[in-house]
Amino acid sequence: MNKELMEALDILEKEKEISKETLFEAIENSLLTACKNHFGKADNVKVEIDRTTGDFLVYAEKEVVPAAEDVEDDCVQISLEAAKAVSSKAKVGDILHVEIKSKEFGRIATQNAKNVILQKIREEERSVIYNQYYEKEKDVVTGVVQRYVGKNISINLGKTDAMLNESEMVKGEIFKPTERIKVYVLEVKNTPKGPRINVSRTHPELVKRLFESEVTEIKDGTVEIKSIAREAGSRTKIAVWSNNPNVDAVGACVGMNGARVNAIVEELRGEKIDIVNWDENPGLFIQNALSPAKIVAVFADPDEKTAKVVVPDYQLSLAIGKEGQNARLAARLTGFKIDIKSETQAKDAPGFRYEDYLDEEEYSEDGQYEDYEEGEFEETPAEE
Repeated sequence: MNKELMEALDILEKEKEISKETLFEAIENSLLTACKNHFGKADNVKVEIDRTTGDFLVYAEKEVVPAAEDVEDDCVQISLEAAKAVSSKAKVGDILHVEIKSKEFGRIATQNAKNVILQKIREEERSVIYNQYYEKEKDVVTGVVQRYVGKNISINLGKTDAMLNESEMVKGEIFKPTERIKVYVLEVKNTPKGPRINVSRTHPELVKRLFESEVTEIKDGTVEIKSIAREAGSRTKIAVWSNNPNVDAVGACVGMNGARVNAIVEELRGEKIDIVNWDENPGLFIQNALSPAKIVAVFADPDEKTAKVVVPDYQLSLAIGKEGQNARLAARLTGFKIDIKSETQAKDAPGFRYEDYLDEEEYSEDGQYEDYEEGEFEETPAEE
């Protein structure tokens, strides 16, 4: 019996990751509960379990009184005559340990004891799962699509399920059951029914975490992701910087023949990713962020967080992007409010002096831009 008990505890510890000590405590509590149900009280009942063999002893602490007629409560008192049958050395006033046979418990008491153990196992299992996934909050995990729940999707993460709400889905993405996808863990909550995990496919941090897992230089800290702007399902701009002058930040993120970035694009179902160099000079940073458009001049006000940008006439639509997307993402990436004008518009603007732009900074350094779509890799030098 005890051998079977120990084997069962070993299996629970391995499969449910619940410590044996916790299980032993659950058994002790269940025996105390059974005693309370059987005798009406269990304040003086003690349970001892050998952690090595699984042998257990249940006993009640009873005070020895002179005679049977002096026993007011047989749960806590025992006559001297009865005590002598337990221990020949017993005398009046002693506290005697009287063994309780668990076989004497009734069916209801036994069932209640069983429920106590099962409840404790369920609670511990939920706690283990909660702690395990709470550590993964704000990180990326891989899950298997199970089913649609209304417009939301239930995703199996292994030991528990997560919910991908409609608001966190990329528009146009359709998943099939059993399909494996990567999701960003937004929040892990502990509820009476177990941990509730909400995940996202639209969060900008999803792209950041994917780069961290794919690019070794980011993982070891050589390359840093300074900022990121995303319109899920369409385009993402990411600014990177290398603290090692011998390491090309953009090249490290691209990988050989675009292998690294293409793996991320594939996971994001073809979402375009622009990788640009971050620069502490706001003018250069804005110039890089607006790639692939060529920039004539940038006037940035770091205090007001505004910038005026002049581009060639034929580059205006490219700089603004379809429905303003390129300019919008560049503004979010840099944190500047960007006003883009063509050369003709700028020269016709009241009070505009072209030399004001050129006197601010000579943005003659080469900028780099990478536009990745369906595995293509293109590099366009910025305007000198």
